[in-house]
Amino acid sequence: MLKIKKDRFWEIDTLRGIAIIMMVVFHILYDFNYFGIYSLELYSGYISIYSYSIGVIFLLLVGISLTISYNKASKKLKKNEIQIKFIFRGLKIFGFGLLITVITYFIIGEGFIVFGVLHCIGISIIFSYPFLKFKVLNFLSAVLIIFVGLILSNYTFNFYYLVWLGFSPNFFYTIDYFPLLPYFGVVLIGIFLGNLFYPDSKRRFKLKNLNENIIVKTFSFLGQNSLVIYFLHQPIILSILYLVYLL
Repeated sequence: MLKIKKDRFWEIDTLRGIAIIMMVVFHILYDFNYFGIYSLELYSGYISIYSYSIGVIFLLLVGISLTISYNKASKKLKKNEIQIKFIFRGLKIFGFGLLITVITYFIIGEGFIVFGVLHCIGISIIFSYPFLKFKVLNFLSAVLIIFVGLILSNYTFNFYYLVWLGFSPNFFYTIDYFPLLPYFGVVLIGIFLGNLFYPDSKRRFKLKNLNENIIVKTFSFLGQNSLVIYFLHQPIILSILYLVYLL
């Protein structure tokens, strides 16, 4: 029986659950391509759009969830305690990102993840704290950040130390790249939407309660455990592929 937390918004967890399934599907395609099972062009065309849309969904939900978490924490904690909470949460996620960097470095070598979606989420959580109270300012800032990031994506540079920001080095190749420019802007849009639709941690619009719907419960469960699935799904996929190969 699926156990989901009741004090959450089912639509947010469900959308996150859908995104995690989309991610698993993409990684299955990646593994098929990597091991020569089926050749696919993953980094251009529709599949590329599909893969980056997954990251965009996650980052939007990060922003929305941050506003809800911030509003709840504001009722119990002092400002400095909330800030410390967000810093440690961001560092935790960023630390997981560094773990992925190490793992991909030793497993795939060329193209290993330098600054992927987990790195971006971790740093964005820390940087987002000053923006959590605002609405329109977040949207305007997001537009500027995304615009600058899109401009930067057309250029390469002869240094590496700002790769996390969006200054892509010459001949730079990585399988998962989500620099703060433009993707912190996506988080800010999420914060804007969170403050617009979930002020004071309450849903501002009417929505049918689907907490007991089995499909919703399934996706909500996946959404609430997305980080665990993120780390476990590839070993499971690779184990299945290995067993199929043996058979």
